[in-house]
Amino acid sequence: QVQLVESGGGLVQPGGSLRLSCTASGSAFSINFMAWYRQAPGKQRELVAHITDGGSTNYADSVKGRFTISRDNAKNTVYLQMNSLKPEDTAVYYCNANTIFRAYWGQGTQVTVSS
Repeated sequence: QVQLVESGGGLVQPGGSLRLSCTASGSAFSINFMAWYRQAPGKQRELVAHITDGGSTNYADSVKGRFTISRDNAKNTVYLQMNSLKPEDTAVYYCNANTIFRAYWGQGTQVTVSS
């Protein structure tokens, strides 16, 4: 089993920055790739960014150049640095971790971009 705890969400003005963190515990050694998803009200959950255990990354087109995903394997933590935030980035952000057996999800953290 893997447990995921997210932190770092909040309210920020357009153009501002936030950094989300997600720390894995339990059988964290079994995780291969990790990701951040988000879900806005009335919309489907969408992939924001993912990172493999080797450090390869991939981003949704809507966040390329603004968001950066990184990973500290020693701390079993994945980060999402979000810059130049826009109102359309408002959503609940979920951490996702994957082993060869299944996917795990965090509880979600709210990010609100508003003036």
